Amino acid sequence: MPQTTLSVRMDEELKKKFDDFCSDVGLNASVAVNLFVKTVVRENRIPFEITSRPAAARGAVRAAEEDLEQGRLQSYENAGALLRDLLK
Repeated sequence: MPQTTLSVRMDEELKKKFDDFCSDVGLNASVAVNLFVKTVVRENRIPFEITSRPAAARGAVRAAEEDLEQGRLQSYENAGALLRDLLK
């Protein structure tokens, strides 16, 4: 398979820390980046959470999800079902 080059600009100190980490786990930066890219393509997602929500909001969302899973909240298939339930 033909190869290509990906050039990434980053802070010099960050690059050094990344190289050190990769070395510690027996990789080099190229292999680590390829692992990341292959995971993104395979899973069709970034393989870690990216959020701008504050920690408190993340906690509230997790609590709501847990309440829903435990049956403490009602879920609805669509807005019409919600409205019908509210107008009872």
